[in-house]
Amino acid sequence: MRISVTGSSGLIGSTLVPFLTAQGHEVGRVVRSTTAAGAWRWDQGAGHVDAGAVNGKDAVVHLAGENIAAGRWSAARKARIRDSRVRGTRVVAEAVARADPRPKALLCASAMGFYGDRGDEHLTEASAPGRGFLSEVSREWEEACAPARDQGVRVVNLRFGIVLSPAGGALAKMLLPFRLGAGGVVGSGKQWWSWVALDDVVGAIQHALVTPGLAGPLNVAAPNPATNAEFTRTLGRVLARPTLFPVPVFAARLAFGEMADALLLASARVVPERLQQTGYVFRHPELEGALRHLLGR
Repeated sequence: MRISVTGSSGLIGSTLVPFLTAQGHEVGRVVRSTTAAGAWRWDQGAGHVDAGAVNGKDAVVHLAGENIAAGRWSAARKARIRDSRVRGTRVVAEAVARADPRPKALLCASAMGFYGDRGDEHLTEASAPGRGFLSEVSREWEEACAPARDQGVRVVNLRFGIVLSPAGGALAKMLLPFRLGAGGVVGSGKQWWSWVALDDVVGAIQHALVTPGLAGPLNVAAPNPATNAEFTRTLGRVLARPTLFPVPVFAARLAFGEMADALLLASARVVPERLQQTGYVFRHPELEGALRHLLGR
């Protein structure tokens, strides 16, 4: 397949591009820099995407967006998060819609934040959206794909769980305190964390690219989510370190503000129903096995 990828330098994109290339696909990067050699350019502010990035491609994978965990959520940061996801996606979707010939598929990043804080509820792709900033942004993010969908392009909204990799994201930030024996549960520890190993993220994207019947929302999360307490115990066991230092709710909110409620304290028990129904086999379905593989333990 001929595939274009935005966000190719991020945690997922930097693994996805070589993975797809190794699978025999022709993969092109779509970047904001004017100096990147051998890449197509796009400019969210100007509403521009190089025609070569979309014309005649089999698929476009859109992963670019402001990092939601890069810092406390000020009004300005929240505006950048929303704009990068909603406006950025609309620019890409409009480019796909007017391409000649059009790509057959647009795979666009989304997030399990779509579901909000839902306690112990089992959440499938058919579940209703939740409440809060991330849920609102995720709904608008997915709706921004409409220009491509309206032109008959197969659109897949990749609702990523907590992506586990020692190279970045949540796990990378947790490793130092846990290795120092300073890890512990966050809040009550009862909140569900729907995680997924990076290997399965790129595997699920490959699966979605080559499965014509897949369209709409797709939960990209392992089939066995863990509570925060289970996650904490498991990571401590893998690292052979104690986990005796809990982070109370007030401390999490003091440190991270509104972001703590959305990313650390919210409970989302997400089930990858459509991946499993369409035959995807997870490389790392269990948390301990995933962590041991990722950390070489």
